[in-house]
Amino acid sequence: MSASRQGLAVRLGGWSTRHRRTAIIGWLLFVVVVAVVGGMSGSTVMTNSEGGTGDSAQAQKILEDAGLQTPAGEMVMLRSERPDGWRTAARDLTARLEKTGETARIQPPVRSQSGREGLVSFDLKGDPDTVGDRVGPVLDAVEDTRSAHRGITVHEFGDGSAAHLLSGMLDDDLKKAELTAVPLALGILLVVFGALVAALLPVLLGVTACIGTFGLLALVSHQVSLAESTNSVMFLVGLAVGVDYCLFYLRRERDERAAGRDAATALRIAAATSGRAVLVSGITVMLAMAGMFLSGLLLFKGFAVATILVVLMAMLGSVTVLPAMMSWLGDRIEAGRVPLLNRRRKKGVHTSGGLSGALVRPVLAKPKLFAVVSTGLLLVLCAPALGMKTEQLGMEKQFGSKAELTVAFKEITGAFPGGPAPAEVVVRADDIGSDRFGAAVADLKKEITGSGRFGKTVEVELYRKEGVARIEVPLSGDGHNAASERALDTLREDLVPRILGPVSKEAYVGGELAGNLDFNDRLKSDIAPVLLFIAGVTFLLMLVCFRSVPIALASIVLNLLSVGAAYGTMTAVFQHGWGAGALGMEPAGAIEAWMPLFVLVILFGLSMDYHVFVVSRIREARDRGLATRDAIREGIRTTAGSVTGAAVIMVAVFAVFALLQMQDMQQMGVGLAVAVLVDATLVRMVLLPSVLALLGERAWYLPRGLRWLPRFGHGEEPVGDGTAEAPRPRVPAGR
Repeated sequence: MSASRQGLAVRLGGWSTRHRRTAIIGWLLFVVVVAVVGGMSGSTVMTNSEGGTGDSAQAQKILEDAGLQTPAGEMVMLRSERPDGWRTAARDLTARLEKTGETARIQPPVRSQSGREGLVSFDLKGDPDTVGDRVGPVLDAVEDTRSAHRGITVHEFGDGSAAHLLSGMLDDDLKKAELTAVPLALGILLVVFGALVAALLPVLLGVTACIGTFGLLALVSHQVSLAESTNSVMFLVGLAVGVDYCLFYLRRERDERAAGRDAATALRIAAATSGRAVLVSGITVMLAMAGMFLSGLLLFKGFAVATILVVLMAMLGSVTVLPAMMSWLGDRIEAGRVPLLNRRRKKGVHTSGGLSGALVRPVLAKPKLFAVVSTGLLLVLCAPALGMKTEQLGMEKQFGSKAELTVAFKEITGAFPGGPAPAEVVVRADDIGSDRFGAAVADLKKEITGSGRFGKTVEVELYRKEGVARIEVPLSGDGHNAASERALDTLREDLVPRILGPVSKEAYVGGELAGNLDFNDRLKSDIAPVLLFIAGVTFLLMLVCFRSVPIALASIVLNLLSVGAAYGTMTAVFQHGWGAGALGMEPAGAIEAWMPLFVLVILFGLSMDYHVFVVSRIREARDRGLATRDAIREGIRTTAGSVTGAAVIMVAVFAVFALLQMQDMQQMGVGLAVAVLVDATLVRMVLLPSVLALLGERAWYLPRGLRWLPRFGHGEEPVGDGTAEAPRPRVPAGR
């Protein structure tokens, strides 16, 4: 076979080993340049209207187009032991707030029904998107009031205080994730390889891939605005995938060296096998991530761009820079060996498969039993997902019940229903200042007051020059429960269209609850087309790669079981609270709205890593002439060490996110960690071999009408040295 007919992975690996300096220095220069340029350009964060959907997004869009912004609102509740005992403290607070120069429209205190509480509401000046950086003097004024009036209990909640806490929490969490995940991955790789240099290579490549992607994302954000959490998601996926790809490649090269191959041959075999699997897996993962573009939500478009870019970077680095580094280092890759860790086996003895070999024997001996038992266990893990409830978790649920902000929210909503989360009616009309429009607004306020489903104070702001009106309507309930939803429905379906519709061009109901419901409804309708897309793409790629309909179908079913296990675990822990206390976590009563679709896509992509590497090794063994059961035994035995090491790294990285403070990060970390653990053990090491064993030779069935599909090799590729190509095993008709 001529060099020109060799696989892409072999050609890339060969080029990088012949041009080591160019490959290594070129990679580092590219990473540094894009990181610097991206950092200088800055990132564009999506606006409220871009991040939403439905009527609530339209309401925000009207305000943004008019150059208006909903000001950041803040509320401070003062409670005394006797009725009206809080009034002196309220006057003092108002004076202190005015002195800060950061407040506007400080409202007269509102008295609660019991008279023991007073609520001071006000807006914060300036851009609401940056209010968290400027709210410090206001927080100090509230704290000074608390200190000056010992008999008064003070609770503060609002956009500014929440943004201030959230900003600090996100910064702390991201630093914690970076400082914990990287040493964890390095420690695990040190155990896997037993040598410091070999352990450092995958970590360095994974980290540089993430750094380069940070820069690329900053540049891309000027075309596709990104959410603040996009970089965290990118780092999570990039580090896990980058380290895994390098581990598979490096482990295969080490195994071939241990089997007696010379350095050049071992590298070529690693490129032809693990390198090809990296390319197939990377392309599959990127296409799966592209399914997020179908959601129609900018949040997921940003996630799609981020994950595709970082997987592309990790994939390219694994098949170019890694071979160059391995060729340059040679036997020095074993430098820094740690005594007693993964002591090198004798030459000619394969380095994988002790425990896995013992496990696969009973699985292949009784495949039906193990298939039934493993499927039953997976279905048990999936079962809680049948009752999954999703919502956009508010700040009070994100921070936990004991957080000061959460306590303040509950206290304020208990005394003043609908206070912290009013609905926002946004109207665009030509005659905002006319008597006709004013009469319509008066009618709206009258009906709101008489319906019993809303709070007392309705605030109206008219922007005559812009032709826009903004009306804040307090909802009954706590702003998120069933009572609040009924009030919102009344506003949307009856009052606004009936009263304001005739006097306006556009009238939409927004606000926190409306935005949450719109977002959740959109996600529920989007998940089906996304699932169909990634399932279809996965099926086609696996069909082309392995020329087998059963293998392609099995890949989809097994991935869905892993996703179901993640859904079930998240629902059990964070919705029902099962085991949450033991894990040091607190249930939120619901799953973050964007989590199911995100987890579906991420796991479908990441699960393909293990599937492609395991099945490629099985197919490689079969192409050498082994029977299907012997090929399964060989494939599982030789990949078990790499798959286990890769899974442990992924689980460790995801577990770091499960230990962060934000509820959505905890849910993502637990769901992904459990799914990867289940996928790499129960699914790939038990269910997959048992299903393939039950199928026997039928596992490689390809209809006659599809035999035109290209045939890809899965083993060592001969080079242009006159070596004859090994004969292929005879395949029964119809296979």
